[in-house]
Amino acid sequence: MTHSRPNEFIPPPECPVFEPSWEEFADPFGFINKIRPIAENTGICKIRPPPGWQPPFACDVDRLHFTPRIQRLNELEAQTRVKLNFLDQIAKFWELQGCTLKIPHVERKTLDLYVLYKLVKEEGGFDGVCKERRWTQIALKMGFAPGKAVGSHVRAHYERILYPYYLFQAGNSQKPTLTNDTKDKEYKPHDLPQRQSVQPAETCSIARRAKRTKVCEKPNLRRRMGSYVAKPEPGTDPYFLYKFFMAYEVNYGNVFSFFFFFSQVEQYICMVCGGGGDEDRLLLCDGCDDSYHTFCLIPPLHDVPKGDWRCPKCLAQECGKPPVAFGFEQASRDYTLRTFGDMADSFKSDYFNMPVHMVPTELVEKEFWRLVSTIEEDVTVEYGADIASKDFGSGFPVKNGTFKVSPVEEDYLSNGWNLNNMPVLDASVLTHVTADICGMKLPWLYVGMCFSSFCWHIEDHWSYSINYLHWGEPKTWYGAPGYAAEQLENVMKSLAPELFESQPDLLHQLVTIMNPNVLMEHGVPIYRTNQCAGEFVITFPRAYHSGFNQGFNFAEAVNFCTADWMPLGRQCIQHYRSLNRYCVFSHDEMTCNIASKADSLELELASAVQKDMCAMILEEKMLREKVYKLGVWHSQQVDYDLLPDEERQCAKCRTTCYLSAITCPCSPDQLVCLYHIEDLCSCPARSYTLNYKYTLAELKPLFQALTARAESYEDWASKVNKILKELRSLVVEAEKKSYPETDLLSHLRQVIQNADRCTSMAQQLLNGKRQTRYRSGGGKSQNQLTVEELKSFVNQLYDLPCTIRQAPFLNALLNRVEQFQQQSSDLLAEDMPGSSALQSLLDEGAGLDVELPLLVVLRQRLEQARWVEAVKEASDQPADLSLDCMRRLIDQGVGLTPHACVERTMARLQELLTVCEHWEEKAHNMLTARPRHSIETLEAAIQEVDSIPAYLPSCLQLKDCVNGAREWIMEADALQAGGRIPGLAALSELVSRARSIPVMLEPLSRLESLISEVQAWKESAAKTFLLRNSSHSLLEVLCPRCETGPQKSKSKKAKDVSVPCKKVEVKLDSLFDVEKALSTSKDTVSAMATLSEVHQKELESLSMLRTSNESKFQSSPSCLAPTVCLCHTVPAGPMLQCELCRDAYHSGCVPGFKDIQTGLPWLCPLCKRSEKPPLDKVLPLLASLQRIRVRLPEGDALRYVIERTVCWQHKVQLVSPTQHLNGKVSLICLNLTKKEPERLEKNSKRRLEKENMEGQHRDKIKKPKKKKPKLNKERRREEKRTSSPSNSLSDLSYSDDSEEDWSVCSAKQCQQPEGNEVNWVQCDGSCNQWFHQICVGVSAEQAENEDYICVSCAINDLTE
Repeated sequence: MTHSRPNEFIPPPECPVFEPSWEEFADPFGFINKIRPIAENTGICKIRPPPGWQPPFACDVDRLHFTPRIQRLNELEAQTRVKLNFLDQIAKFWELQGCTLKIPHVERKTLDLYVLYKLVKEEGGFDGVCKERRWTQIALKMGFAPGKAVGSHVRAHYERILYPYYLFQAGNSQKPTLTNDTKDKEYKPHDLPQRQSVQPAETCSIARRAKRTKVCEKPNLRRRMGSYVAKPEPGTDPYFLYKFFMAYEVNYGNVFSFFFFFSQVEQYICMVCGGGGDEDRLLLCDGCDDSYHTFCLIPPLHDVPKGDWRCPKCLAQECGKPPVAFGFEQASRDYTLRTFGDMADSFKSDYFNMPVHMVPTELVEKEFWRLVSTIEEDVTVEYGADIASKDFGSGFPVKNGTFKVSPVEEDYLSNGWNLNNMPVLDASVLTHVTADICGMKLPWLYVGMCFSSFCWHIEDHWSYSINYLHWGEPKTWYGAPGYAAEQLENVMKSLAPELFESQPDLLHQLVTIMNPNVLMEHGVPIYRTNQCAGEFVITFPRAYHSGFNQGFNFAEAVNFCTADWMPLGRQCIQHYRSLNRYCVFSHDEMTCNIASKADSLELELASAVQKDMCAMILEEKMLREKVYKLGVWHSQQVDYDLLPDEERQCAKCRTTCYLSAITCPCSPDQLVCLYHIEDLCSCPARSYTLNYKYTLAELKPLFQALTARAESYEDWASKVNKILKELRSLVVEAEKKSYPETDLLSHLRQVIQNADRCTSMAQQLLNGKRQTRYRSGGGKSQNQLTVEELKSFVNQLYDLPCTIRQAPFLNALLNRVEQFQQQSSDLLAEDMPGSSALQSLLDEGAGLDVELPLLVVLRQRLEQARWVEAVKEASDQPADLSLDCMRRLIDQGVGLTPHACVERTMARLQELLTVCEHWEEKAHNMLTARPRHSIETLEAAIQEVDSIPAYLPSCLQLKDCVNGAREWIMEADALQAGGRIPGLAALSELVSRARSIPVMLEPLSRLESLISEVQAWKESAAKTFLLRNSSHSLLEVLCPRCETGPQKSKSKKAKDVSVPCKKVEVKLDSLFDVEKALSTSKDTVSAMATLSEVHQKELESLSMLRTSNESKFQSSPSCLAPTVCLCHTVPAGPMLQCELCRDAYHSGCVPGFKDIQTGLPWLCPLCKRSEKPPLDKVLPLLASLQRIRVRLPEGDALRYVIERTVCWQHKVQLVSPTQHLNGKVSLICLNLTKKEPERLEKNSKRRLEKENMEGQHRDKIKKPKKKKPKLNKERRREEKRTSSPSNSLSDLSYSDDSEEDWSVCSAKQCQQPEGNEVNWVQCDGSCNQWFHQICVGVSAEQAENEDYICVSCAINDLTE
């Protein structure tokens, strides 16, 4: 039916999962036999090995390469494949008539042509449905909504597309009319037979998602003349091919065989009228080259159709071909494990658009079953299946293999769960198959990718199979129990009968799957499981199973057979004979091989083989008697062991013959089994020869040996019963004859009772020993004896009037049991014994095949002892005792049996956990608290935590933080100890570290404020000195220039002045070197020396630069004109000369040329690097930096600039002692050469005389007085100051100690504070003047504890 999307897949119930103990895991077949009653009801089961069982991966990855199978998912599903085959037939039918099939849409849904065809056929055909007007009901059955004339649309599509095909299949005349809707998409045929007969191209890649309804590029059948198959044009009139065919057969008979030749040139003749005229109307068949006039056809065609066209004969041949058996193609590419894995992971991640490990298994499962059920969507994958392990090595290590195992892993070589060992274990029937059969006795390897699948199948010979997933993503399994095998087969045959008609053994080809939900809807029980890496999946005899891979993985599988399989194996041979299917090995040959080793067989296997051989002999005897009755008297003995299996297969049923076969001299290479003697040849039976391996007499000894082994116990039991029966008959006889109750009769009754009891106990003991290997470690078996029963049994054995040879052994067993009980009681009496002593005692008790109640108590005490020891071991190592460890130990201890020692340990552990959780939370809160805790609070908490014997990460982090805080405080104190002035770099690094310490650090706020003040100071200084949009830094402007003048001259100078014996000095060739030297200098003196050295280099460089620039304008013999200015061209027009570098510049190249005042010194753009602020604006910067008490390179550079400025001012005053400068003297921020002072003296003297300024230089020498803080007592301030603001910086005011004198603030810009109390500070320099603290930026604390030097005194100190 047509669906908008398939029904969502519902996962079947889970199969049982078993987790054996180490004891159970030691015997593989014993454990499988134990779980068989449960697991065989689901067909499959999963086994998780005990923790720690991890065999090494031994496959040779470098040698492993394989060619995978190509799997197109929607071809795997039976019902989907039927639909695809049907659509391919319809497409071929119309393609042979020159038309292209397009799948129509009804109500925006793709019309399912197969379902429509089946429904109409079931309802009585097209005429019947039309007559009864049931098209609406058919549309409803197909899932369409009622109304909107949907039935009419469905009818129209059926009549247009399917009805001509139906008439063709029925052999009736028809009128094919295929007009397509332009909205319909062209159908792309699957062409399974053609594709499987041709190897795919090497460039073929795995398709991700390809819509089937895309327009195909080229059709598959082509015109013989090489013409392209095109769609018929909309106006082409269709024709009645088969009506013509039937009419032509009636009227003309076998006229198809005529050919005419005219004058040695072949002419095309119409096969209807026999004429060759009207060649433009002559239609050529693309199948047989027969010709037909378009007007001779019934009905006639108006035009020659474009594309392929077939005559009625060819059409019947093409559409009547039998279908080809379906099978997988082999990929054209050979993969290694690595390349296949890359391809598989890329496919899955691209398909789901997420990383492979994040795709849920449920999503993959639902998507897989959606893809296999859709026709419109193709997904192709590859599967590396059935790779022989003998070629590339097994995933398990094998003896004498290329993979070398470590001594720890040697046990895996002989382990029973190693798939190389399991088929050949002593209890395995396949041990007696002489041939090495790949896949059955030798494992096969499977490399899967996402969606790669294995289809519904049962194992060869209905054997067991075991699959181990070595690594990779899970493998999803589905299974049906063996009793439902025929039911599953019948359901699949009923739902897809077309497939089984052409391929009766389809389910044996492993190429067909069917949705488990569909099977479950028809009553088939289905179970599922996801096999993860390191897990086994076992399938049971005749259990159908299928599945798919969730992604890239590597699995290994093999078959095995146990004693319970024997009757099923013989039944399977009969089934194979009915299907004419070959056998993998001869069942009769295996049975005879086992019978030849009867003496060494286990009783269980011997009994099963004895029954199987009995059935074999009876069958063989019956068949030979039948052959004799048919007249076959010739016979000969043949050793079939020496012949390969393919040379002794029955020609009819393909069964491998062993005991006997029939041959005929007419065909000596052919033989048949005794079941198919009639199918050998047409010769009479008397000419046949009976070839036999054994005579019936020779089989008898083998059978008797088996019988003797299998029935030994039964014979013994029958003898015991016979003797007991005779004894009882004597008692009955005494009672019948009313003999008196004598001691003899009483003793006889007692002997019978004792004998009965001994027989019962002996039976239990024997059965218990036989079932010991099936018991789960230490679990009670229903056949075990109790200690009291064992004592009673031993006593009765010694009291019997006969000698039992097993009595001493049973007595020794009893002594061991009693000794075990005594040791157990002594050990359990201790408060908490050691786990090693308990384990050794348990091992000893497990070897006693007696029911011992103390074993349960010992196991409980062992669990308790191990837990107590684990707690003690964890407590002895506090560094490893984490909160998770404690919680895990508590969880383990909760499930233990109550015990005083356990309760005490649990209480201590719980108390410790509570304390640890409390402190962990408290420490975490302390670390994240805002505001942060003080270091004293944290140290007190750490002292309490140190006494807790556990690993507490947050507490350790808290301790590290406190230690870091202590170190930080010590470094902060050392940074300012002894009146030191810290550097900015060290201060910033210290503050940065403090911010990452979650502790309240008292010095931090003060240091942060210092850094803020420094940053504010630098911003203020930058505003003062830097030009607008300047590219220079503040330090670059304040420091002497490090690079000036031509590089060659500089290098030469450096070379000339270098003295080999001179001490190596600090390199000061760049601003970075200078900044580093200033930052690492210990005091101001060394910083000033560094800057003086840089200044000296600056003067030398400028001198060289000036000389070089002035030499440009001197006459030279060279006729080359000098290059000047920023544009590096020759002088032209009005020029400007820089006062400093003496280079010339074009007036047009200088920005702001019109604003330059003539007669004044002019600096070029390269030399003018900063503003030149007045000195009275710069001195407060230095004073404020001194108050901050932080050293930084910019501060040292500023101090050096001020010193140079004051020195220059002093020299000017020496040149003109009668003159004095104005208060505003520009700060020197440019650097001079050695000749510059002389010229500067002359210029300065000339300017001072011209200005005619009168100044008077006062003597400023005055003894400092003691500082006196003073408070303003509401006195009136003087309105005038004795000193004028126009005085030079060196003209400082005097002050005395009178009240009137020091009550006036000497600051130039007094803020005139008001209030009852105003703080004052006195200069500690030579002037002793008083200042308001707020006017000079001094705090009360600084005024009390530090010396204050006013600006005037600071300048005087520099000039002196």
